[in-house]
Amino acid sequence: MKAIQKVLVVNCGSSSLKFQLFDMKGEKMLCKGLVERIGIAGSRLVYTKTGSEKVVREVEMKDHVEAIQQVMAVLTDAEVGVIKTLKELDAIGHRVVHGGEKFSASVKVLAATKKEIGKISPLAPLHNPANLQGIEACEKAAKGVPNVVVFDTAFHQTMPGCAYQYALPRAVARKYGIRKYGFHGTSHKFITQAAAAWLKKPLKKVNLVTCHLGNGSSLAAVKNGACMDTTMGLTPLDGLIMGTRSGTLDPAVIFFLARQGYTLDQLDKMLNKESGFQGLTGAFGGDTRDVVAKAGKGDVDAIEALEAFGHRAALYIGGYNTLIGGADAIVMAGGIGENAAELREQIVKRLGALGVKLDKKANKAMFGGKSGVISTADSKIPVVVIPTNEELMIARETVQVLVK
Repeated sequence: MKAIQKVLVVNCGSSSLKFQLFDMKGEKMLCKGLVERIGIAGSRLVYTKTGSEKVVREVEMKDHVEAIQQVMAVLTDAEVGVIKTLKELDAIGHRVVHGGEKFSASVKVLAATKKEIGKISPLAPLHNPANLQGIEACEKAAKGVPNVVVFDTAFHQTMPGCAYQYALPRAVARKYGIRKYGFHGTSHKFITQAAAAWLKKPLKKVNLVTCHLGNGSSLAAVKNGACMDTTMGLTPLDGLIMGTRSGTLDPAVIFFLARQGYTLDQLDKMLNKESGFQGLTGAFGGDTRDVVAKAGKGDVDAIEALEAFGHRAALYIGGYNTLIGGADAIVMAGGIGENAAELREQIVKRLGALGVKLDKKANKAMFGGKSGVISTADSKIPVVVIPTNEELMIARETVQVLVK
């Protein structure tokens, strides 16, 4: 069988598309890009060949088919491209947000695969249809190149029933597939594998609390290399306080606000796009850099928001540490986990009962893609920053599926 060397990774949103091309011999990224405003006036492609200047192409793209055509065109461009023809592509890996209960691992794209992704779409109506459009667009643009789907939910399918079940009438839960699924699974899997290598322990013997912290954040309890619980639920709304998402709250808040006249659509928008750090502080988009800046100027709302984030994250970490029988490490990744020293401190300073101690100097120096320990030498559980790489994980998964 031909070696799977050049793998294109595609991540489609409702009106955007991110991509990276890897040479898996050495796991080198050859290029990356973003297509914005698909189906909207002013669409454009932003492309960067590794080691070269950014290229911006203003091109009207009415759908994902046209967007993929532009991606393939720039990859093979005589001046800025990285391959001569699409025949050099060995595989295309796709991020698909929701795999439901059907998919517990990455799979090759077949007609049945696409049909199942479509069936699951009601669980992720903003994401799965766009993901599916990207898959079909790639099939048309690069005929004969195998496609693989990597599900955000797959890593969490090892959760036991006691963790993923909601205490609803079973008939209702089963009929509509209502349960905890979890998200950011590709990142949590990457972090888990990287942490096992750092600890020099076999993957099946490593216990971790993995923290994917960004505009969207989630934690996972990993026992013997497998997920036992995670903070996100049926949707990515549950769990931690996030950029614009509320995270966990009393479900009766919905009933109360509905009785005040709010519609379901208004409540959906409020909890997903107007809450979290944005709701607490007024910082547009809930950008933590803006929240930290506000807190530094004495803004009480911002200070309380940072405290609330640390409080909730520490609450989960303590519980997850107990659940897995003691963590070998607490691992932080994502935009916040890798760069926001202030928010890392808000979490770690609340873990004293676990014997965790923060090295403030090491914590402040940890940003911009660096990896290392931010806890003291005598900390009972090391706190480690490990940059995540979801795209590389998708490429690895793609190779693994195709060489089986």
